[in-house]
This record gives sequence, structure tokens and C-alpha cells, in this order.
Amino acid sequence: MMDWKKVNEEGLLAPTMAKDFPNLPVKRSEGLHYIGIDDSKYLDLTAGIATENTGHRHPKVVAAIKDQVDHLVHGPIGIINYESILNLAKKLRTILPKPLDCFFFGNSGTEAIEGALKLARHVTKRPYVVSFLGGFHGRTMGALSLTSSKSKYRKHLPVGGNMTYQLPYAKVSETPRGEDPELYWSDHVEKDFELLFNHQVDPGEVAAVILEPVLGEGGYVVPPKAWLQKIREICDRYNILLIFDEIQTGFGRTGDWFAANRFGVTPDIMAIAKGIASGLPLSATVASRELMEQWEVGSHSTTFGGNPVACAAACATIDVFKEENLIENTRILGEYALEKLENLKENHPAIGSVRGIGLMIGIEIVHPDTGEPNGEGLMNILEKCLEKGVILYLSGNQGEVIRMMPPLTIDRKHLDQGIAILGEAVAEYEQDLKGADN
Repeated sequence: MMDWKKVNEEGLLAPTMAKDFPNLPVKRSEGLHYIGIDDSKYLDLTAGIATENTGHRHPKVVAAIKDQVDHLVHGPIGIINYESILNLAKKLRTILPKPLDCFFFGNSGTEAIEGALKLARHVTKRPYVVSFLGGFHGRTMGALSLTSSKSKYRKHLPVGGNMTYQLPYAKVSETPRGEDPELYWSDHVEKDFELLFNHQVDPGEVAAVILEPVLGEGGYVVPPKAWLQKIREICDRYNILLIFDEIQTGFGRTGDWFAANRFGVTPDIMAIAKGIASGLPLSATVASRELMEQWEVGSHSTTFGGNPVACAAACATIDVFKEENLIENTRILGEYALEKLENLKENHPAIGSVRGIGLMIGIEIVHPDTGEPNGEGLMNILEKCLEKGVILYLSGNQGEVIRMMPPLTIDRKHLDQGIAILGEAVAEYEQDLKGADN
């Protein structure tokens, strides 16, 4: 058996990647669980960071992978063509909002964002992009220029090289008392764009506006529908392309195939990844055929994107969603989980706001006495959950928001189990604080 402590001490993996929480050695996964090297069972409420939405190693997905490996493992699309990539494009066309029906397949979310930026600039012949504070769009240089969930991600970003502008993201919790959040934030974003266009960049030079319809790494913030609709209106007014980063919100996570459907706003370009292939690396930049045809042949390409095995897994993933009614399950259990967590909050001053949509739920941890964001307390709570056999993850600018993003195959029994253990961990943390004060 591998000596994990020794392996970590040898420093084989870059610390920037290998030192994340919980750094748990596992030997396999199944359904809703990871199995540790000591055979301990952990309920996974992260779904591989909102990736294995059909659960770990779903039998239908595994069967599709094995069958594809028996026929074709790699195919540089364009050099050859193959069935699984065409089947996937056809299946995606049936679940995406119209007119999004043409696909450039890549390997990761950040590649999908890079493709979206490149397409927008190519089509509009404009240089600038507007994004929103708190957004996370990836860590390659183009995507990083848009990312502002944490300033540490942007260290050493070339000065003047990003050609982007950031505006505030709508936060319902910051709505002034007595104001209607829908009206307030709709007016707010209108004024934000007016100031931007009057003082910093002419709208005729803006290629695209990009945003996450629900903030992911930035803290699971759900904006008002009217705010997103106003942004769509502003983009139309100035012939600016609207890009939705649905890398985390896509594939059922918010209780519909895509968050665009839940908010009633269709972007011009969409970036999708994560849940698309139940854990295999795959992504897509999606737009209408009309837009995609303006990208000249060979101006954007890939060696590994749209891998045959990943595409076969993605086809099976979509089939599983439909056969097992995972969209409906997500809506029902998402509402149920929010109600349970709101009840939990009433008895625990360490829990600030609880927010979410579908099974994309954020639980803010605060200092019980001050109400200030409490990243240190959050890590203490996550550690206690891990000791009790539940894996959760963090988000937010100060690491103060617990991300609850279970596989969409989860049932009420396991959701109750996870929330109960979270409640125990919060109670123990609050008791520890009282003990330290005495």
C-alpha cells in the first residue's frame, strides 16, 4: 500500500494544486461516496466540484466509456470524424436554448471561456470585454483577466494586457431596506453600464459581456431575474454579445438543463463543461451556426478537444438525466434542502445567509458575535464534517461560504444525513467558541 504521508513529503505534485482541502487519499468511488484507503466511507456533497452530476461511476456512463475504448480512443477532429462527437452535438442541440446549436469542443472550462472570448472578438472586431466582480472564469490568461472572485488569482497578470472591465455583481442581500430587489438591481446595472460607457470605454468597442448566471467560486450568489434580463437588454441595445459561463451552473445543477432557462435569458454564446461528461475532461463553446460560421476555418483548433471517449460519456450522461428525471429531482430536493438549512440557521448564529437554486447551495459562515465573514470557522466546520464522513467544500472571497453541490442523483435520505452532520459540526464549533471564551 502506498505511504501517502511519504508521497506528500516527497513533493511530487505542485503545492498550488495538491494542497487543497481535504487532500483525502481514496482508492475508489461509487454513487454518492468516496471510499478511503482505510475503507472509510465518505458522503460526497461536492460531486467532484459540480462535475459528477450523475454520481460517481454511474453504470451507464461506465459502460459507454468501456464500449468506446474498444473502438476508438483518440481522434483529432477534422483530421478524422467519428460518431460519438456527432451524436453528442445532436443531443446537446435538443437541451440547449435556441438558437445555440453549433459547438466547438475542448477539454476544460477555461478552454470554453477562451473560445468564447476569441469568437466574440473575431465576430465583432471589437477588443474589450465586460465581466462582473466575484466571477470565476478560469486560470488561463484570457479567462484569468475576467476572474475576480479572489485577487490572489490575478497576481502578476500583465498590466494593460487584459482589455477587460469589471462591474458589481447583483447581491440581493445588499438590497437597501424597503427596496424591491428586482427593480433595485435592474436600475443599478443600468447605471453601472451608463457610468462605464460614459467614462471608461465606448460601447462600440465592447465585444462581449460575460457572467456566471449564478456566482460559483465567488460564493453561490443568486441574482435577481430582472438584473440578468436588463443586461440582455443593454447588450442588444449596443450590439454587444452576451456570454454565459454555465460551466458550473449547467447540466441540471440549478434545476433546469441550464440556468439560462431558469432566468429566461438566452445568451449569444455559452461556455459549458464540468457536468457534461460525468467526470471526463470535456467542454464546449456554444453559439448559433450563424455566429460560428464567421470563425474562419483553422482560426481556432484543438488536438484533444471532443475526445471520442469523453463524448461517449457525455451522450450517456444526457441519457441518464432523462431516464432518471434528474432535473425534477434537483428542483424538488433543492427546495427541500434550502428549507432544512434555513431551519438549521435559526438555531445557529455561526450560519449567516443561506442561498441557492436547485442543488447549488451556499451556506455562509460568520463570526457569531459580529456577523462578519469567517473563513477560519468554515474550515473548522469542514474538518469536523470530514471526521464524521461528509465532504463539503468552500467558496467566497474570504472562503466563508460552504458549497453544497451533491450529485444530482442524491436522495432525501442522504441529503438529510449530510445536513444533519453539518448541523452537528456547526454546533460543536459554536461550543468550542464558548469554551474558549470562558
